[in-house]
Amino acid sequence: MSWKDEAEQIRRRRELAKGQGGPDGIARQHAKGRMTVRERIDGLVDGGSFEEQGETAGQAEFDEAGNLTGFQPANYILGFGKLDGRRVIVGGEDFTLRGGSPNAAGLRKSVFAEDMAIRYRVPLVRFLEGGGGSVAGASGKGLSFSPVYDRPRFKSLADAMAAVPVAAAACGPVAGFPAARLAASHFSVMVKDTAQVLVAGPAVVERALGVAMTKEELGGHQVHLKNGTVDNLAKDEADAFAQIRRFLSYMPQNVWELPPVAKTGDDPARADEALLEIIPRDRRKPYDGRKLVQHVVDLGSFFELGRRFGPGQIVGLARMDGRPVGVIAADCRFSAGAMTAHGSQKVRRFVDLCDTFHLPVLSFVDEPGFMIGPDAEQAGTIRYGTALVLAVMQSRVPWVSIVVRKSFGVAAAAHYGPEGLVLAWPSAEMGALPVEGGVAIAFARQLADAEDPDTLRAELEAKLASANGAFPRGEQFNVHDLIDPRETRARLCAWLDWVAPLLEDQKGPTGYSIRP
Repeated sequence: MSWKDEAEQIRRRRELAKGQGGPDGIARQHAKGRMTVRERIDGLVDGGSFEEQGETAGQAEFDEAGNLTGFQPANYILGFGKLDGRRVIVGGEDFTLRGGSPNAAGLRKSVFAEDMAIRYRVPLVRFLEGGGGSVAGASGKGLSFSPVYDRPRFKSLADAMAAVPVAAAACGPVAGFPAARLAASHFSVMVKDTAQVLVAGPAVVERALGVAMTKEELGGHQVHLKNGTVDNLAKDEADAFAQIRRFLSYMPQNVWELPPVAKTGDDPARADEALLEIIPRDRRKPYDGRKLVQHVVDLGSFFELGRRFGPGQIVGLARMDGRPVGVIAADCRFSAGAMTAHGSQKVRRFVDLCDTFHLPVLSFVDEPGFMIGPDAEQAGTIRYGTALVLAVMQSRVPWVSIVVRKSFGVAAAAHYGPEGLVLAWPSAEMGALPVEGGVAIAFARQLADAEDPDTLRAELEAKLASANGAFPRGEQFNVHDLIDPRETRARLCAWLDWVAPLLEDQKGPTGYSIRP
């Protein structure tokens, strides 16, 4: 007596599972310009590194004699893999089966992917395509409800976010629970033209609200890049894989480890002459904040996140002499870089990312203050802005702030970490209010009575701008040092060497109090 027949049945089930939704289902997927989930996994991980888990989950079919005739696999695929030699957990819905809407085994496998990432302390990558529950499932034809004593499936989402880097790609239509999984990630990317993200699809929206819209109109990239639901846009699925790889290259495996150092060959003492001229002497003239950052960080290492959400703020990951860092800067072409409600949410999320994964923060300060006006008030700017300031104050990672231009108002506090190093360029201005607004308030009567108010205003603004300038601040030790802009890279690389030992004490999960 042996178990040969049963062993053969296991082999046969695995073979059938790799057929996914069958040739027709795969052909339909390709006809829509989308890869299958197995093709995505193969495109992401190092060749030959994928070790699938739960291959035999699904529904077997037998003939009257008890012979296995077919097998419909669970419509979620997951397993171990490697990215550039580093271990990850990767999983995703199989849209060729039930349009990605989970069956019972598929749902359990998706939760198990999060459990595995937490248990083995490795990053989690999700490929998302499909919907949540269905009426068919609720009526007993598909997904079964969990008993009340079962662990809530959302707990694994929260636990994973606190323990390991989570990256997610929306590759096709993503609705319901998968859409929540997309949002519950540290980095999300959306494939142009093929992906939409929806709480509910067009049929549900039209039935409930009487509004007829396409999936693209409801939840295309033009919607979710601007509202911050998704960080980045990928031109195709291969680009999404590349962005996930790049994001994870800056991340530690988990919160109990430090980010990996990878030498780039860029001289830490490099001093770009262009930094002497990048800030215009005309205080009202904009400059390119991204070029400023790229002149300082390791060449080619800046990876921006969320460019179209809160566009006045620039955030991203980079390396300095090979060390991963978080970078915050301003795009003063948008409302002079003033901190908006969206900008506050964007920077707060980024600060939390850096704090969670032990990335020192480099803040290139050019802050005129919180955005003002009726739109800003209606957006709740002060609430989101205050939450950002408190997030910065509660952060543990080392900060260095380089004042390159303006530093005014309460919003300026969002750019200086607790016990952080503060350096200033000759172009720096610091004060309670921008000069223009301060003069308008403090000298309102004199300006109203003046024979030539424009001339008086210009004189007052020039006088106050001089008092708020870099040299008076340096003389009073309001900043730790004034530096030649060309020295910035060398100074920051040296500072990172000093703070590196401090990061050892910050390993482990973070803890935050309630913020407004």
